[in-house]
Amino acid sequence: MVSMMSLPNMPSSRPPVLKERYHKPQTWNIKNNQRIEQKEGLTHEKTKFVKAVRPVETWRAGSLPDSATREAFKKSGGEAGVEQCELPAWDAFDRHVLRFHGYFKEAVVESNLENYRVRNVIIYYYLEDDTCHIIEPRQDNSGIPQGQLIRRHRFPAPGGGYLKPDDLRIGEDLQIYGRCIRITDCDAFTRAYFEQAGLEQAPPETAEADPFNQTRDAMKVNNAAAPRTYEKVYREVMLGGGHINADMQQFLENDRKVLRFFAIMDDLQTPQFERRPFVILFFLADDKVEIREMYPLNCGRDNFPIFFRKNKMPLGRYSVDGPQSQPRKKSEFVDGRDFYVGQEITLLTNYRFYIYDADEFTRQYFKEELGTELADRIEVQLPERAVPRAQTPPYTGYGSWDDSMSSVTHLIPKAPHKDFNKLFQHDGKILRFKARFNNPKPEDAERIFVFSFFLQDDCLSIHEPPQRNLGIVTGRFLEKAVHMNQLTGQLFKPEDLVPGNIVKVYNHEFEMLDMDEYTRKLFDDPSAHYKAYEIQAVLEKLRESMRQQFPLVRDIFRRFDMDHDGVITVGEFRKALEKFGFANMPQEFVVQLLKHFDVRGDGQVSYNEFCDKMLDEDFPVGMLKTKPPVDPSYEDGYADRAHYKVVERQETGAVRKACRILGDIVAKRENMMMRILKEFRHLTHEETVNIQQIHQALFQTGNLMEEEDIERAVVHIMPQVDLNAIPYVELFKNVRTSFHDFSSNR
Repeated sequence: MVSMMSLPNMPSSRPPVLKERYHKPQTWNIKNNQRIEQKEGLTHEKTKFVKAVRPVETWRAGSLPDSATREAFKKSGGEAGVEQCELPAWDAFDRHVLRFHGYFKEAVVESNLENYRVRNVIIYYYLEDDTCHIIEPRQDNSGIPQGQLIRRHRFPAPGGGYLKPDDLRIGEDLQIYGRCIRITDCDAFTRAYFEQAGLEQAPPETAEADPFNQTRDAMKVNNAAAPRTYEKVYREVMLGGGHINADMQQFLENDRKVLRFFAIMDDLQTPQFERRPFVILFFLADDKVEIREMYPLNCGRDNFPIFFRKNKMPLGRYSVDGPQSQPRKKSEFVDGRDFYVGQEITLLTNYRFYIYDADEFTRQYFKEELGTELADRIEVQLPERAVPRAQTPPYTGYGSWDDSMSSVTHLIPKAPHKDFNKLFQHDGKILRFKARFNNPKPEDAERIFVFSFFLQDDCLSIHEPPQRNLGIVTGRFLEKAVHMNQLTGQLFKPEDLVPGNIVKVYNHEFEMLDMDEYTRKLFDDPSAHYKAYEIQAVLEKLRESMRQQFPLVRDIFRRFDMDHDGVITVGEFRKALEKFGFANMPQEFVVQLLKHFDVRGDGQVSYNEFCDKMLDEDFPVGMLKTKPPVDPSYEDGYADRAHYKVVERQETGAVRKACRILGDIVAKRENMMMRILKEFRHLTHEETVNIQQIHQALFQTGNLMEEEDIERAVVHIMPQVDLNAIPYVELFKNVRTSFHDFSSNR
């Protein structure tokens, strides 16, 4: 029979492709209950299985019978009596790596120090897939490309096949790609693996020494020479030698030791006399000098502080030496050990410096090393120079005084700022005085004037009251404004209008005669309140104003309750009255209004009490009841209770704030609690601490907290605890537990 495959390939014809197997190829398969991949071109080997210890049986059937799949699993060898099971190597030996140490020799042909070089390597054998790779540890300045020597793959064995763990033995050679690697040692895991497999490794061998490294080690001096003494230096000098490392010894003994002197120089070359401060630095390590100028603030000079760069400074006239100049002796240079406080020295040819102080190290060096003490600091600071200032021009009378002064003090006039606190505090306070002309004309002898001084803005107005048969038009004599007293040259003050004084305004002199009763009382007690208030009218006006601004009682209460703690104290009630236009009310009236709202009489107003006084009855049976009037009586006991509630609420807020801060430290910062507990273990061996130790531990961990706040938080979290014996572990557990109980606002 003729096969079609033997026919020649003719143009435009192709022999048929004959297959031996016409099955559908399968990529995935199952071997020993394990899914494996059997793709052509990928691998033709079966998955490597190894024996491993069966894990402890955790199946819990209870009283129910086993399922069919469970029965099949037991029949396949999954019963508890079998101690070992087969697992794929990639699962059983995952991240199991054998590590061996070794070396190989490399020939060196162009060096007279060595004939070969020893290169150390590390061999890694991965048990999961029997692959290996070799790396060479990097050495500094070796000049050899080191690192990965052979990439990871399956190494071919000398006798065929692939390398196995049994082929890696200590004391034997590994032939791989033309290199002979001597295996000298392995790690502890590798030894344990081979001992478990019944193949013990040989003891470690010492790697062969490298000739080049031996030469370098021999060049190093392991033992120091005999110590240099003064007698040895003396003998060397007597024999004609010298201490060649004299400067080096000075550098080692005095490195970073600097003498610092503070000096001044009177500069007479400038048009205006100037005293310039300097710092003279003398470096003990090399006897060099550096001078720095300390520029005062706004001195007008360019900021170049180096007056003389660090160098040796010759005595006397400073000149630049040439190549043929004779070297200077050491005694011809400036030595800082010769300086002292109070010395006037000439440096750099013609610069005269006066030393007036030295730093603490310099004083200690002179006292301990040189045996002399420097004098105390000498005061050389010049008195402050009086800066001439132009005289304030006289007030022209146009506009207000503040507007005119704004044009004087500013290049571009600005609107004057108003003192709103003064306006708010002295609103409605007017001082009235009676006056007449000083040395008047006959026709002005009977004229009387009323001075009105407004405390809220220091304005002054003069009014002339009408008189019968005076013959002069009376009325406003001086418009309300800020005016100047020409006798003092200052603006009018209340003290200038005291009866008996003489004032002058717009070339008119007045003699002050009298003041009214309100002004006299205000002079006697400036903090007193003499304005009459009708408590019931104030209450009705306050109730109506609140209803107009806020339709809901809840919003009104929130406007009064500024710290949002659920109650209104006397301080919050006063501020609310000021916002509604009732400023500068006496404390007695504020307490009476608060008492009207406070039904329980505990010194504060709750939300329910506030609603009862503000709202009418919801479902009245008869006619609407009239709200009770305000009790006009004043009780000192209730005022004390109201003040106590203010202090109590402030302390409550401080306690909440302290607990919240301590809770933020512990709960919001990772591992902060463990760091604080470690600090406590460093401070004491006991299980208890005090407030000072808690403050110190928090400070050491970077948390700043006052001792008073710490005491507030501790007493609140653990009320019965002794402040001198606080169990810190229990304390911080309670802090973390109660962290969410404290919020900033409720």
